[in-house]
Amino acid sequence: MFTEAIEEILRDQAGPDAIRASEASGIGSARPAVWSALEDAGFLELLAPEDDGGAALALAALAPIFTAFGRHALPVPAAQSIAARALLRDTGVRPPAGMITLAGNCLRMADGSLCAPRVPFGLTSDYVLANVDGELQLLDAGEAQRNATGVRGSASATLTWKRGAVSAPLAGEGAGEGVRRFSAAIHAAAIAGAMDRVFGMTLQYCNDRSQFGKSIGKFQAVQHQLSVMAQHVASAGIAAELAFSGAGRVPARLATAIAKARTSMAVPLVASTAHALHGAIGITEEYDLQLYTRRLHEWRMADGSETYWNEIVGEALLAQPQATVTDFARAALAV
Repeated sequence: MFTEAIEEILRDQAGPDAIRASEASGIGSARPAVWSALEDAGFLELLAPEDDGGAALALAALAPIFTAFGRHALPVPAAQSIAARALLRDTGVRPPAGMITLAGNCLRMADGSLCAPRVPFGLTSDYVLANVDGELQLLDAGEAQRNATGVRGSASATLTWKRGAVSAPLAGEGAGEGVRRFSAAIHAAAIAGAMDRVFGMTLQYCNDRSQFGKSIGKFQAVQHQLSVMAQHVASAGIAAELAFSGAGRVPARLATAIAKARTSMAVPLVASTAHALHGAIGITEEYDLQLYTRRLHEWRMADGSETYWNEIVGEALLAQPQATVTDFARAALAV
């Protein structure tokens, strides 16, 4: 029910034109209409208890919603804000109004300042809920120095807070790990959604584009590339669901690692194949494909690429020397 209602808002107010408008805006610009629509409908409180005006959804119910956000390349940190509000409530802190994003790895410098590299929506968010050496910290983005990544159209930025702008931690050692997991799981779902969109666009183009009297989708070589794309898109979707399959309030570490590793691993192949089959039109600014493939490459690196998360999966496997890989996979899927 929630997914369908949110999808309707996304179709109406998060189309390619809205994405382009958000890319052209800067810090302090007007909020995209889709943010107000989601906020006014109460969809930022999906994890909040019912007696606090929320929907009290289980973690698993978020997977299709966050995947839909990725499918539409949502230009606001709705997924991050939903997670941040839940994490803040667990500490007894009432979430502030405005956009809240997540920083899964915030570094404490020798002079007491904090640096959060490549924060998603770091240019546009009002607050950052950060993992600072395992501690949970809520930071005012307006008091930070924001340095854009330099990637065209990206809202990500490296944020730096001077020592005087750093507040006390909300929770102690280990509490910040939930931010890292949630952020990685959100990006895994976003990748799965965006790849589904890219595959749909590619399949449609191959069916519409004709060469030698028939659609190029009828050629065996093209069909082979489409089938490989389809396999990776399907696997990514399953992996993203795994990240949100646990019974806890925060994505499990191993499930998140598998999800982020698998989805990130699929990005280079899916994106490159989509552009290869589209030909020159796929890289033009006027064509929508680049709106999604650019984000796929950015989300692949966010919170660590497949190399980082595969190392976590490998360590978990090696910690069970008596288990076969099949047994390990079954146990991971049963989380």
